[in-house]
Amino acid sequence: MREGAGAAAAPAAAPAPRRALRAAGRVGVVIAKRALMLSVLLAVVFAAIELLPGDAASATSERGESAADTTARRHLLGLDRPVWERFLDWMTALPTGDLGTSARGERVTDLLAAPFPNTLLLGTIAFAVTLAAALALGCWAAVRPGGAVDRIIGFTSGIALALPEFVVSIGLLLVLSLWTGWLPAVTLTAPDGSPASWTMLVMPVLALAVPQIGWNARIVRGALADQARAPHVAAARLDGLSPRRVLLHHALPGAWPAIATGAATSTGMLLGGAVVVETLFNYPGVGTVLSGAVTDRDTPVIAGVLACTGAVISLVLLGADLVRARTSGAHP
Repeated sequence: MREGAGAAAAPAAAPAPRRALRAAGRVGVVIAKRALMLSVLLAVVFAAIELLPGDAASATSERGESAADTTARRHLLGLDRPVWERFLDWMTALPTGDLGTSARGERVTDLLAAPFPNTLLLGTIAFAVTLAAALALGCWAAVRPGGAVDRIIGFTSGIALALPEFVVSIGLLLVLSLWTGWLPAVTLTAPDGSPASWTMLVMPVLALAVPQIGWNARIVRGALADQARAPHVAAARLDGLSPRRVLLHHALPGAWPAIATGAATSTGMLLGGAVVVETLFNYPGVGTVLSGAVTDRDTPVIAGVLACTGAVISLVLLGADLVRARTSGAHP
């Protein structure tokens, strides 16, 4: 009898490795798609910079430099080679961590060694603030659908969503710095290249987070409204559970896929908006590096910044895909 029971149990356990392999295969396909999209984006960047007037050799030339010197620098930078050839060389070196050399002779990895972690810190804090505030506001609005709180949150989140980062930045500078003096208007840099004080992060974080809080609060509210019509949520209400318990224990778990997707989408907006916010607050991030690289027509630096930010965004999107897949598997 024991042998028969073991034989009967074996087929039930067998599909688990296959499910794991299928899940790993799906993750691999998603990673390959993200890598392909990033490669196409980088190719477009190389081509777009090629279409701009001038090149890195002329943009970085010194005053009084002769045409022969500029031509020699153009040859040294490889600008006399076809753009597709330069792109292939750059992409071939990318997997080794080599982002190329800037037009001024500096390694791009060295240029980004300090600014990119600062931008990543700013974006991570803004992302955490966005997610926490959006969850709190969306859940608060969903406790009493159609009530005063729901209407106020819906109205204010719509306004926040429509505000560009530079408008929020100017408003914060006026209120929190010029009028009240509570926070410093610009960011001072410590010897290691990071912000000298945590207070210098407050306004840049808020400038990035406010529009995304409006966007994600509406996503949370909409996802919870969809879940409120689900049969298991209706059954929980009929059982006499409190609205808060129904919301947190029955509606919110099913809303996580939509919430995760919205939050992951905000990652690109946060990192993209960081370029403008960092410039306004003199924050030591990649915004300054990128603006200088555009002026210099410095393709390796621009592509290096996009490759780093694109990798971060792809990882966050992959995490959202995994949350969605896991939740779909748990709630068929």
